[in-house]
Amino acid sequence: MTNRDDVASRPLPTGNMLLVAGIILVAFNLRPALTSVGPLIGSIRTDTGLSGSMAGFLTTLPLIAFAVLSPIAPKIAERYGNERTIWAGLCILLVGIILRSLGGTAALFAGMGLIGLGIAISNVLLPGLVKQRFPDRIGLMTSVYTTAMGTLAALASGLSVPLAQALRLGWQGALACWSLLTLVALVVWLPQLRASVHITGDQGKASDSSRLWRSPLAWQVTVFMGLQSFAFYCTIAWLPEILHHHGMSTSTAGWMLSILQFISLPATFLAPVLATRMTNQMGMALVIGLCFLAGFGGLLVGENSLLLFGSLVLLGIGLGASISLAMTMIVLRTTDTHQASALSGMSQSVGYLLAAVGPILIGLFYDWTGSWTFPLLTLLAVSLLMTIAAVGAGRNKYV
Repeated sequence: MTNRDDVASRPLPTGNMLLVAGIILVAFNLRPALTSVGPLIGSIRTDTGLSGSMAGFLTTLPLIAFAVLSPIAPKIAERYGNERTIWAGLCILLVGIILRSLGGTAALFAGMGLIGLGIAISNVLLPGLVKQRFPDRIGLMTSVYTTAMGTLAALASGLSVPLAQALRLGWQGALACWSLLTLVALVVWLPQLRASVHITGDQGKASDSSRLWRSPLAWQVTVFMGLQSFAFYCTIAWLPEILHHHGMSTSTAGWMLSILQFISLPATFLAPVLATRMTNQMGMALVIGLCFLAGFGGLLVGENSLLLFGSLVLLGIGLGASISLAMTMIVLRTTDTHQASALSGMSQSVGYLLAAVGPILIGLFYDWTGSWTFPLLTLLAVSLLMTIAAVGAGRNKYV
């Protein structure tokens, strides 16, 4: 067993446990504000009169915010520290959740934009924070926070309709509930503000960051991140509608999205742990790509419930493993904290900009054709390109 394995197997020091709890709570807040929207999109469209393409833009707006802020977040963290910058991101997220729930189309879109800005900060900085604070437990800590992120994403999808209908909160009240989770994270993260560590690098480091944009390996990580995000957010936004088209009720379709995300959790946890024990991640990337292809293919051709459920299982495995593997590759393909934050900013900026077109494009294709056939064929093509990029990113090299 290697020295890294020896260190990773030791218990964490007591002083780090509060940091671990804080990271988990931050991760809890990175998806519910987004995944809670999909099952309620029908109610939102009814109340606001949004078209299919505008509803797609609503779920895409946070991704555009991700793309805008992602390359800036590491620069902010260099000045104020990762911990303080993450806390500021949580504050922005809280304001966005509250604003979105006030009612009215303008507040809805403005709130979604702020939610994207708040989430983007932690999305970008967590990989670098893990490399900085837990250098000997990269796989384990990446597994912990990506699994925490996926768990609450799944719960939010399943609870949205019951909160809105059974508790009679309406879609505004159901979406506002997630502000309570953000408040808890803000409180638990407070001790980290005193321990905030700056990651300012020298001018050589800055030039390293600029050279990332000319690195083929960095671009493969970026395209992998972007296309798996494309597939994830299209699934979050439109899977309930696709399943409703197959005859499921709105509530059942929402819970099926939740079940898909629960299915993804073991893969989310295991992928980073396995990836850090492998010489390269090319084989793992290929298996994940095949899960995507089989999952979307089953949704395209399947009409019976058994085939649909099997497709959801494979798609859940692929979605869960791909996000955590993409986050792990950011750390594995870099040599230090500064480079990890820079690659994280690049991959999530360009990657989420690429992902941002997904829900809009799928909504437009459905509006134009009145069928889910062409949108699902598009997702199959995206899955194939994602697999090619992921295999390239899985090579045992540094950017």
